[in-house]
Amino acid sequence: MKSAASILQVVARIIGLVLIVLGILFWAGRANQLLPLHIVLGSLLVLTLLAQAMLAARAGANRGLIALAVLWGPIMLVFGMAHANLLPGQFHWVVRVLHLAVGIVAMGMVDVLGKQVRVRDRMSNVQPLEAKA
Repeated sequence: MKSAASILQVVARIIGLVLIVLGILFWAGRANQLLPLHIVLGSLLVLTLLAQAMLAARAGANRGLIALAVLWGPIMLVFGMAHANLLPGQFHWVVRVLHLAVGIVAMGMVDVLGKQVRVRDRMSNVQPLEAKA
């Protein structure tokens, strides 16, 4: 379970980096033809978050963070798909910044949950000290 959590962390970091680079290109008015790739990668980040939440639940990690991740995934997906139509005009930059923040928070949750899985896994492998007679 520990290695799966680590793999999901690496996947989220790579996907997140590519998404941020694509987002910067979109903000600059370039590479709009790559929008479908951005959508697919964003969806993969959501799936990565949900998979990490499942691993964390099995490891007995923080329930509140797991619940937040399970809620955050669908919210992220809906917001990502709808953000282009929200607050059009002069203040659309606010929606863009929120879109970026939602993705960065998801990446952070994948990372924190992965660390919790590794800690819980390490703790479950520790043998208790036997009392000296």
